[in-house]
Amino acid sequence: MVISDFVVSDRTAGAILELQRATHATLHALSRDLAGLRISSSETNVLAVLADGRARTVGELADLTGTRPTTLTSVLDRLEGRGYAAREVDPEDRRSFAVRLTAEGRKVAELAAAAVRHLEETALAGISDRQLAGFRAVLHALTEGSR
Repeated sequence: MVISDFVVSDRTAGAILELQRATHATLHALSRDLAGLRISSSETNVLAVLADGRARTVGELADLTGTRPTTLTSVLDRLEGRGYAAREVDPEDRRSFAVRLTAEGRKVAELAAAAVRHLEETALAGISDRQLAGFRAVLHALTEGSR
């Protein structure tokens, strides 16, 4: 809308709501695709991050999954209880713990990561590299602006 010489733009209006809709749709799709594993979306997130085989500190996992450390603790408790993950004293810093996947956890994590990759490939097939870079820039701005 143009008012005199000033342009009023609503270019960002609704971006958060659209992101929430996309997040819910993504979580529903992953839940459907991984129903046989009986893992929550929070557990899927942690497993997909750990699927590369690297151990992570709880702080790193919290940052990488966008999860509060207190919430992450209960997710890790459930993953440990199912035999998918183990917390060990971090050899670099004995005051913190490193989280790693067990052999069974690696199998489940690979299934979770594969489901995430498949959804990304399917959903983003028609998106150009430039569009994807712009999308990632928006996600980064929202993440940093929310801290």
